[in-house]
Amino acid sequence: MAGKWSRVFLLAVCAVSLLGAEVKVSIPVGKLFTHELMRETFQIYIEPLSKLYGNFYDDPIVFKCNLQNFPDLPEWLRFTQRHPYDNGFLYGTPAAPGNNIIEIFAINKRSYVTAKQILTIAIVLDKNPLPYQAEFFIQLREIEKVLPSAVQEEIKQDLQRLWGSEALEVVNVTNALDRGGRVPLPIAGHFEGVYFKVGSKQYFSECLQKVLTPEHQRQCTSRTRVKAPGGCNFCNIPSNCITWCKTELFNVSKPKPTPALIMGSGILESGGDFNPPEFSPERDFFLDYIITVIVPLILAIILCLLLSYIMYCRREGVEKRNKKTTEIQMYHHHTIHGTSDELRMMAGSRDVPPPPLSTLPMFNFRTGERVSPLEGTSPTIPLIMAHHEPYSDTLPRK
Repeated sequence: MAGKWSRVFLLAVCAVSLLGAEVKVSIPVGKLFTHELMRETFQIYIEPLSKLYGNFYDDPIVFKCNLQNFPDLPEWLRFTQRHPYDNGFLYGTPAAPGNNIIEIFAINKRSYVTAKQILTIAIVLDKNPLPYQAEFFIQLREIEKVLPSAVQEEIKQDLQRLWGSEALEVVNVTNALDRGGRVPLPIAGHFEGVYFKVGSKQYFSECLQKVLTPEHQRQCTSRTRVKAPGGCNFCNIPSNCITWCKTELFNVSKPKPTPALIMGSGILESGGDFNPPEFSPERDFFLDYIITVIVPLILAIILCLLLSYIMYCRREGVEKRNKKTTEIQMYHHHTIHGTSDELRMMAGSRDVPPPPLSTLPMFNFRTGERVSPLEGTSPTIPLIMAHHEPYSDTLPRK
């Protein structure tokens, strides 16, 4: 049993299952490309390991996509997967013809088994371009909820009735966060929003042309709630309703004029050889010297003189100050000074008192030995504090 689980562990870490079939698709330039990465498709190719783990179809799967030999996807192609239990989507609108080989890796986050698939996208020129295009903002949608083909058909049916033509094709789908939109609050009823762009060969209907009227633009700038024009509300599902103030119309058939290029001969005109001058022309720097050196020096001297006059010439002086002071105030001033000097003289001439008795040497009255009080003494030896004279006949006799 232990050998079985060890073998399972090694297979789970090291096994990489490659899908043999290569998916090839062809799309025209300027049309929306959508490719859904189905979890069930990748689970079939790693089914032998799923038997060891029970119900494999409940395992979380994460998709990683990149251009072959490159770390990221092409500029026009984007990938989204909201949750490991959801399918992934590759979507985008190519702008130039060419071939892109996309590597798709499916990683089982529970068993770490990896499956790989190659997606070859052939981009060709569009033989039937759509000159008239319109972009709508759907506020109550998120990008992964719009990419399925069934949801795109629902939205396109509403726009067909709005346009008055069934010949509509989806040109592009963009997440509002990619256009600078804010991340919504994690509350029910708050969505990111999606820009849905369609095109047609038929000119815009009257309802769409009302977007260009000054009255409609004035209502949008006034920040009031703009409703659909009369008879132009073809929204059957509330989540597919468009925001009229963010509706834009494009006429691709009239490209912006570019300035014409004037082609030259590619040869410089003959004008002889360049002869550099032998001597540089003389230039007088006297005025520059006056402005940069002399003028700042004069200003510095004037400021120094002004400061000296304020600090030295405007002082009153001691004699002038004494004349302005009253006699009683001067007398008090001299009295304080005299008293302070007298106290200093008395403090300097006084006798120094003898040192404290605790600092005098100590002795043993039996042996007469003197010991400094700072040294350690034994508690068994009685010590007597000595005075200025040693122990003698001053003690009374019995």
